[in-house]
Amino acid sequence: MHIEKLPRFPLAQLPTPIEKLPRLSRELGGPELLIKRDDQTGLALGGNKVRKLEFLVGDAVAQGADTLVTVGAAQSNHCRQTAAAAAKAGLRCELILNGKKPDVPNGNLLLNQLFGAREHWIDRPQRAAKSRELAEQLRAQDRKPYVIGVGGSNGVGATGYVVAMIELMEQLRVSGQRVDHILFGTSSGGTQAGIELGARITGFSGKLHGLSIDKNEPEHLEYESEVAQIAGECAAYIGSDVRLTQSDVKVVYGYMGEGYGVVGELEREAIRLMARCEGIVLDPVYAGRAFGALVDLIRQGVFKRGETVLFWHTGGAPALFAYAKELL
Repeated sequence: MHIEKLPRFPLAQLPTPIEKLPRLSRELGGPELLIKRDDQTGLALGGNKVRKLEFLVGDAVAQGADTLVTVGAAQSNHCRQTAAAAAKAGLRCELILNGKKPDVPNGNLLLNQLFGAREHWIDRPQRAAKSRELAEQLRAQDRKPYVIGVGGSNGVGATGYVVAMIELMEQLRVSGQRVDHILFGTSSGGTQAGIELGARITGFSGKLHGLSIDKNEPEHLEYESEVAQIAGECAAYIGSDVRLTQSDVKVVYGYMGEGYGVVGELEREAIRLMARCEGIVLDPVYAGRAFGALVDLIRQGVFKRGETVLFWHTGGAPALFAYAKELL
């Protein structure tokens, strides 16, 4: 591998800590729980996208780009962190967001504006066309855009989570801790692709579980195939011979509730449990839903006493403030 030779722009505060969750473990009466705090990556109030953006921004700078262009939902954590990364790197930022611009920006939208990003509001089906159109407009203005797909989920971005798995394995080696299961929210596939690839590169012997936050049922393993494809792109990018197939990718479905970004009792209980037992904040869209799924799986007896489960906190706290009515 040649990860150390790849373009990388430093953005994150690493390594992020691993904490025990003793009160929550007792409350749920199941396995010992640990949490990997990627909500503390630092940039723009933290989150998992910062790890991806170190390599994406590094690649953009290496290519001579002057503008980052990306897309996402209105309260996209990825867009917020991309805007902050652009500011730190001295680049402009153009965000293509789903829906209509609200009268009062809150949560991630407030931060987008503070970081100086320009927003373009569209209907979701127009996203791909708008990305191409905006990039062409910028080139016509003699600007040099670097277009980042949803969630930064491609081979370059996934490199951040190969590095994250290397980081985690070193932390576990030093502490002498054993982890039987790692669980994390999964949506656009890049974080899971990096973790899956990194696990095989480092020889992690436990099980990985991606908790789908926006899909209810597997559709002929299309998502697993997509994750494996991103992992393959990443392996080629970093110079690894490891390759994954769709059968190597474990995704847990059934926790979409009423839809993406719609808060239900699963998320409300999970957010309150974590806050009141451990003083840790989860967001309602990703980490809150994923942790709610973990709580349900523990109650079903999927994970048992004597096992150790690590929950990978992917961040997203700023979005919490846009969901006050749904959470109270």
